[in-house]
Amino acid sequence: MKGDYQDLVDEISALLGAPATLENRDFRLIAFGAHDSDDDLAMDPVRTRSILTRQSTAAVRSWFEGFGIARATGPVRIPAAPDAGVFRGRICLPVRYRGIVQGYVWLLDQEPGPDAEALDAAMEVAQRIGLLLAEEARAGADLSREFLAVLTAGRGWQQDMAVAALRVALGPSGEGAHAAVCVSPWSGEAPASVPGAAAVCVVPWRGAGEQEPHPGGGGPAGHSLAVLIRLRGADPLAPALTAISRLMPRAAGGTGSGTGAAAATPGTPKQVAATRSAATGGKTTAPAAAAGVTSGVTSGVTAGVSDPVRALTALPAAWQQATAAARAAAAAGPRLGPVAQWSAIGPYRMLASVAEEALDDPVARALRGPANPELARTAEVFLDCAGQAGRAAAALGIHRQTLYYRLSRVEQLTGLDLDEGEDRLLLHMALKAARLHG
Repeated sequence: MKGDYQDLVDEISALLGAPATLENRDFRLIAFGAHDSDDDLAMDPVRTRSILTRQSTAAVRSWFEGFGIARATGPVRIPAAPDAGVFRGRICLPVRYRGIVQGYVWLLDQEPGPDAEALDAAMEVAQRIGLLLAEEARAGADLSREFLAVLTAGRGWQQDMAVAALRVALGPSGEGAHAAVCVSPWSGEAPASVPGAAAVCVVPWRGAGEQEPHPGGGGPAGHSLAVLIRLRGADPLAPALTAISRLMPRAAGGTGSGTGAAAATPGTPKQVAATRSAATGGKTTAPAAAAGVTSGVTSGVTAGVSDPVRALTALPAAWQQATAAARAAAAAGPRLGPVAQWSAIGPYRMLASVAEEALDDPVARALRGPANPELARTAEVFLDCAGQAGRAAAALGIHRQTLYYRLSRVEQLTGLDLDEGEDRLLLHMALKAARLHG
């Protein structure tokens, strides 16, 4: 669906001879045209922030809405306001469906400006965008009950019935590949519109009295957002990463500022490339590269993406993958980033499926007490470096002799011999498991 929006925005840009941006009715960025002008005024602070953080501030939204764009049925010209950071005038094309505003297409105004015929043609394209946005919103809202039933039903006939109901509700769109996305923790209701989503729902962390901890530690209570993403094209997971780029600021309480956004992209080159491609519709503009996938996420919210599945019966397993990836992202910190794909979380794939009560191993307890704050980290980094003392010492920023001393303390406290492969494996898995479960 992201590619559909990008194509339509590019079509409007070509019709009117100006770069266009598409935002939903909550002023969250969906797609934008390439900007190749050398005119610095064309990228005023409002447009730059919208692209980099993928949303506009409440003040900017209020100012633009003061020109009646939510009620307009045709193009609205908005003058420049340098004091508000708007150095260039705007043309707003309301995106509506059956009289209800779904979003806005924005263009920088210029003299002499587009003629009436070109504006009429652009409004026709905006109507097609409105239909797509309305269909997405309706799909996510209408199928939340069926989707939730599939993810929470017990095995056997209950799950079979839930899958059958979702298959009927999805219709033809239920065919083909899908991925499950987990954003956690999530507060409030499911969003009305998620790009590329076939269904959206909010999933409790088990029932009352059986809640599991926050994926990043810190105690029980909470919910996760589940999104079923249709996969299309040569880069199948790009739609899922695009959806996450809209959801993460919302999950974080809408406080995204764009600061450090580039560092918040997933950790592997493949993930980064997929994310940036998803965020820009395949374009390689500098603002898009800086935008990343989770601009300004600072509240510990993480997201996980499952492997693609082709059968709806595989959705419960895909959801387990997505939740495990979200928990791994919370546990591993910067190494995985706030967004993790199941295929890239390494040992956490196995640890996530192990019963929680079996993970409290004595060797981890011995190292994680307040009296030994550096030992657990030292041991984990040493094992992450495949037992190479030079690499581990450099990563920790300590002298090699200090490393050897700490490792000897680790052996004394745990009773393990770090020259033995099985002892190393036990310690490594115990430390990873303790990190995963906070």
